[in-house]
Amino acid sequence: MSNEFLQVIVITVAIVLAIIVVYFIFKRSTAPQPHSTAPEKNDIPKDTIQEKVNVVPEKKEEPEIEPLSEIPLFGTEEGEFVITPTPEDKALTDRRKSDTTIQKRPVPEHGKITKQSFSEFAGERILVAEDNPINQKVIVGLLAGSGIDVVLANDGQEALDILEKETNFLMILMDAHMPRVDGFEATRIIRANPQYDHILVVALSGDVGADDIQKMKNAGMAEQLEKPLRMESLYKIFYAYSTQETQPATAVTNILDADEGVQICGGDENFYREILSEFMSDYGDSADRLGDLLRAHDMQAADALLLDITGVAENIGAHSLGDIASHLKLSLSDTHEKSYFSLYDRYKVQLERLMQEIRGYL
Repeated sequence: MSNEFLQVIVITVAIVLAIIVVYFIFKRSTAPQPHSTAPEKNDIPKDTIQEKVNVVPEKKEEPEIEPLSEIPLFGTEEGEFVITPTPEDKALTDRRKSDTTIQKRPVPEHGKITKQSFSEFAGERILVAEDNPINQKVIVGLLAGSGIDVVLANDGQEALDILEKETNFLMILMDAHMPRVDGFEATRIIRANPQYDHILVVALSGDVGADDIQKMKNAGMAEQLEKPLRMESLYKIFYAYSTQETQPATAVTNILDADEGVQICGGDENFYREILSEFMSDYGDSADRLGDLLRAHDMQAADALLLDITGVAENIGAHSLGDIASHLKLSLSDTHEKSYFSLYDRYKVQLERLMQEIRGYL
């Protein structure tokens, strides 16, 4: 092999090696560098390392948490529990249910209720929250002469103002719908105050639906009286909650059915009272007149009088008197045995008892 050929080979290898070296140098220079500028571990000064070692991190104060195991829990099965209410919660619940602390006694069977029946509760005091002056007048008139002290408030706010000054009341007759503060809100305020726990709240309302009554109970109204007010219903409320030692009204007499009489008068009790007054004026002496006609054998006039009495007695709810008058009218034809005199005696007694009940009602 000639020297010239060897030189060519050496030069070619050298060129290839040079190209390879240049390629790797270029490749390394264009490669991406790491962004971290953190100094190498060995480059950190020793005094800085020592300073970091000696620094104690500040301990943060965390709020103390009461262990759950220390809270008394009660439940019926796994996963179900309740937390024992605090004394404050219990007191609030007791105030909202204060009507349960008011004693209620059962109302026994009783006789016909009249105005005089309310004298059993003489000495009691009630607060009437009612914005309608006619309704106020009816309640005051009904309890007049009974010895019951009636204090009037024209709305819920007036009732609350009165209670701030005096609390000696057996009950509050609370109209549900009034201006300013209505009966619902006033009752909630009353039931939330333990100073009034002894006072019964009775709703006065014409709303008699199940939802309406439930709303009244939710507000704290323990009882409900329907409008127009019925004497029998009010008497039962008084008897059930009064602290007086009372005896129920006398046995049922069935002389005057005032409830039916009011219904016949379209629910207008004042009008019914006027009819009763007219009956006393026109027929209070009917027994004497009827006796004179029978003794004079004026059966036609006696028949006409008894016909009037039969109709009027039914209209005022005096069914017993009407029945006797009807039978007496039929017996007028018995001129031989004159059985109408025995019926006349019964009529006279029944009329006198009816007059007594009407006077008591009025």
